[in-house]
Order: sequence, then structure tokens, then C-alpha cells
Amino acid sequence: MAPLSRSRSSSIQMVKAVLVLAMIIALPAVGFAARPLLTDDAGTLGKGAFQVELGFETSDHRTDDDGVVTKEDASSTSATLSYGILDNLDVLLGMPYEWSRVREDGDTIRNSDGIADLTLEAKWRFFEKGGFAMALKPGVSFPTGDHKRGFGTGRTTYGALFIATQDIGPVSLHLNAGYRRNENDTDERKDIWGGDFAAVVTVAKPLKLVANVGTKTSTDRTAATDPAFFLGGLIYSITDKIDLDLGYKRGLNKAEPDNAYIGGLTIRF
Repeated sequence: MAPLSRSRSSSIQMVKAVLVLAMIIALPAVGFAARPLLTDDAGTLGKGAFQVELGFETSDHRTDDDGVVTKEDASSTSATLSYGILDNLDVLLGMPYEWSRVREDGDTIRNSDGIADLTLEAKWRFFEKGGFAMALKPGVSFPTGDHKRGFGTGRTTYGALFIATQDIGPVSLHLNAGYRRNENDTDERKDIWGGDFAAVVTVAKPLKLVANVGTKTSTDRTAATDPAFFLGGLIYSITDKIDLDLGYKRGLNKAEPDNAYIGGLTIRF
């Protein structure tokens, strides 16, 4: 089959984005999504409140291309500081550090670590009624990582996320649709679209079960498949202000890492 033309590919991406946005608008009703979910929630902290999220993730990805077996093991730590400027407006600063090792047929061809690109975002909850809320989350990333070693893009990127949250008793549903302009010096695709969905179920007062599924445009220009994932996990509240989380993420296709294990701590004050 002949490859899609650039204009036709762009049209398909636009249709996908419109469909996701239509799903958000059609969603029937505010809870708070949280680590280890990748899908965000429409909730904000409140004026003058702080939140610190500390996270760790390790993943593995195995591919077999014409008999050459490549395995990539990657890990990352992250610290995200959030502050409530207004009751419905937060600002967030993300600081990641990453490790990566790539082996081909058992031989290590890359083993490095370093700071990745810092992110600065704002979350504005612009609508709330009953158990339904919507928010916008624009953001930028800064080229603080060494893109020549695989940590970052080498340029400032920007984008925005549309968020919808619906509470139904002990269940909270969260739907996201976003776009990122992936400016880069690494020959990656620049227009990245994504959509994902998450559910949070309160089992008992200190324990919540979470599930998450999503996809986004591959940054690899040559890729024929966009990465997709499923994630399951739990959140345990030690106190009203301290949460522990654990999660397992499974790739739904070969464009996504095979397995990822996630853990973290969230503190509000």
C-alpha cells in the first residue's frame, strides 16, 4: 500500500482530534485524578495551596528487526511542584531526570543518564457545575536536557490539553485531548496529537483503584503505528494530605514500551 501523503495524513490527524473533542463535549458530569495516572483531572488546588509529586518509572522495550534483537531499558524520576494562584488556576513546574540503556544482541550500544527538559504549565478550570468540570492546561518545555544523548528535543516546545472530569458517586471519570508542537533538533515529528481516558474508583476511604488507556502520535517520522497503552494501579492515602501510588503500564502495540512500573508520593500543604 502506498504511503499517505502529508496533506492526507494531516487531515486524518485533524479528524482524530475533532472526534476526541466531540467525545469530551458529549460526556454526561469534580474529582481529582492523580498519580499514577497519565490522564489529568479538571480539579485545581485552591488559592495558596502547594502540592509536590515525586515519581519513579522504569520500563523495558524489546524489538526484533530482521533478526537483530534490540532491548531498551529506561528509568526516570520526576518532581512536580504545583501552586494555586487562584481557586481555579494552578501553575506547575516539572523537573525530570532520566536513565537509558540500549542493547543489540546483548551488546550495550548506549548507556547514559541526565536531566531531561523542564516543563512549565498552567491549569485553568473554566467550567464547573455539579459533578462536571472542564479545564485547559497550556504548557511549554525548555531544552535543559542534552538532546544529543537522547534527553530532550533541543528546542522549546509548546502545547495545550483539554480536560473533562465527571464524578458519579465513588467513580471519577477523566478524559483528555491535547496537541503539542514538538519543535526539535532530533528529526522527530513536530505535530503530536493525543487522547486518553481514566477512571478512579474509591474502594474504601484510604484506597482508590485506577485504570487508564490512551494513545498519541508517534514522534518517529517513519513509524506506521502510534503508541497506545493501558495502565492499572492504586492510590493509598496515608493521611488527607499524603498519598502513595503504584501502577503497571502495558504497551498495547510495539510502538509503546512493553512494560512499565510506576511508583510515587504526593504531598499537599
